[in-house]
Amino acid sequence: MTFFKSLLLAIFATLFLTYVLGVSFLELLDVNIYMDGELIEPLKAIGVSAVATVILVLIALTIVLSVFGSLIFICLLVAGALAMVAIGVFWPVFLIAGVIWLLTRNKNRPQEHRYYG
Repeated sequence: MTFFKSLLLAIFATLFLTYVLGVSFLELLDVNIYMDGELIEPLKAIGVSAVATVILVLIALTIVLSVFGSLIFICLLVAGALAMVAIGVFWPVFLIAGVIWLLTRNKNRPQEHRYYG
């Protein structure tokens, strides 16, 4: 599954479970929520809290992905810099090793069988 499809399914599951468990919890404990002296319906109370929770989860996900994404990017930059320094310092050794390999490789390959017919 793609990331966004998984994210949408997770949000839907969170909202559904919050609604089902929240309404059951409010009815089980006989909890009434009042705002400005008016009784709020259980569906609205759970809906508002579920949306607020989803928004907080999305904000936390954004922060976590940006921090870890930055750390991974910095680690890749450091590894690339070290590789470039290693190549820059040891390029004469690589060049000499390549020349030696070219001069000393086995040149006695089997000849092709040619058919002159």
